Amino acid sequence: MTHKGLLALGLVLLATQAAALVSKPHLGSTPSAAPKISAPRASEGLLSQPKRVEGDGQDTDGLRLKGGATTTAPAPRSRLAKLKDALFPIEGWEMAKFFSMSMMMFMIIYIYTTVRDTKDTLVVSTCGAESITFLKVYGVLPAATMFMVYYSWISSYFSKKALFYVTALPFMAFYAIFAWVLYPNRELIHPPLPKGVDERWQYVLLLLSNWSYSLFYIASELWGSVGVSVLFWQLANEITPVWQAKRFYPLFGQLANIAPICAGQTVAFFAKMAAEGDDAFAKSLQYTTMLILAAGACLMGLYHHIGVLDERDVKEGRKGDDHAPVKKKKQKMSMAESFKFLVQQRYLGYLCVLVISYGLSINLTEVIWKRMVKQAYTNKKDYQIFMGNYSSLVGAATFVIIFFGSNIVKHLGWTIGALTTPVLMGGLAAPFFFFVITNDVKSNRDVLQKAVFVGMWQNILSKAIKYALFDPTKEMAYIPLDHETKVKGKAAIDVLAARIGKSGGALVQQFIVMYFGNIIDGAGCVASVFFATIAAWIYGVLGLAKMFEEKVAAGKKASEKAAKEKAKAKK
Repeated sequence: MTHKGLLALGLVLLATQAAALVSKPHLGSTPSAAPKISAPRASEGLLSQPKRVEGDGQDTDGLRLKGGATTTAPAPRSRLAKLKDALFPIEGWEMAKFFSMSMMMFMIIYIYTTVRDTKDTLVVSTCGAESITFLKVYGVLPAATMFMVYYSWISSYFSKKALFYVTALPFMAFYAIFAWVLYPNRELIHPPLPKGVDERWQYVLLLLSNWSYSLFYIASELWGSVGVSVLFWQLANEITPVWQAKRFYPLFGQLANIAPICAGQTVAFFAKMAAEGDDAFAKSLQYTTMLILAAGACLMGLYHHIGVLDERDVKEGRKGDDHAPVKKKKQKMSMAESFKFLVQQRYLGYLCVLVISYGLSINLTEVIWKRMVKQAYTNKKDYQIFMGNYSSLVGAATFVIIFFGSNIVKHLGWTIGALTTPVLMGGLAAPFFFFVITNDVKSNRDVLQKAVFVGMWQNILSKAIKYALFDPTKEMAYIPLDHETKVKGKAAIDVLAARIGKSGGALVQQFIVMYFGNIIDGAGCVASVFFATIAAWIYGVLGLAKMFEEKVAAGKKASEKAAKEKAKAKK
């Protein structure tokens, strides 16, 4: 099959999968299998699951209530049904909403994985691996700061629906412009590097000279934070009650993390075409961009469809009174007031510690590993194929681990789920740093290959644990907050704090490289900073856990009060 035929097949499969999902749910009257539910009882509070309305004439076996209470005695459940509940605790009436949101995350992660592997190839092959540390500090961090200011400003003027499109469309437009305008004309728009440049300034000047590559890298890094954290989780936190989020959030990534598998193989496939020269790479870039734009179009359609599903759930009383929308007059805040508002929030401060700690720790292990990968795979084609396969392994590992992560949060609670990520990341990094510090990975080829292998699985499992446990528990922490704190606080934390973590890791490594000459010789210092970050992360989780429980208890009291007032009104 020709490359154009494969591309067309990919587009058809991508569009068909989303179209089938969008057309499947029943959007008219309540389906026979979907229960009509009322708000949780006052004695159960915010974390309880809504109940069916008595006398609705529906079978009650499909929805088991908290504590085992149902409107009728449930029939004995088979072992297969119990296994399904343990691995996939989603009720039949929730399927349309769950799979629509999972597919939405799939599209976002597919785009991110594709552009992530592309940006590394562009920058590393042209400017060198060392230039990434400068780009993250002096390019990505200022861009993230400007985006946070921009997003906080436009959130005061646009509706929630318009805000989604205004945020997502510029990214899609940039990727199209880069593939069909900037990259084909790179020799015209990139000024040549002056001769006789001091080696210490070479990396910075190369980034400035190849400014479109730097811009692509920055935009792709921002999409990683904006796409998942702001576009998806902002919507999820708005429309998902806490009782539903405890089951939904750990599993959202299950379908979505098939995306890195697909995207990684897409990158690896087109990388083989790039081996023939830059013109071939330009064509492969355009092919992957077409898939990115198709995924973006599906993303827009899914967002609209999820809004329709949510309106239906609210209208039919499926979400409970604790999640009923409250209309308030929109209060506009200046930029200075917004920053002051965020600084004064201790709860958001703990969330900042979590996000910064993850960004710092993953950057400290990932950069030193990528340096060894570049040393092992010096050819551009081999490097990109390796990274594409690596992305696929991350998706496959996450797909499996998420099943266990959902049960940790479900059965052991939020605190244990949040602590699992830093504890396991620290445990996985220990053998990797021990191997690098105690062996000669610079001159011994066999040792280098083993170090790459050990580091690969350390990074794969760390990212899988992050997607399976860190993201869901972090997002659950936003739910008890009011709307204003969610919107402005989340944008600042998930975009700015994430960049501070990764840029901080890059800055630390800059100093280590300047002192030791290379990152491998400074592995001991990197390990010390890494484990100090893990300790700070655990401290932040313990502090946030106490405040989270307090806010949930406050929500329970509010739910009890609302139930009492509702009962009095009926009398």
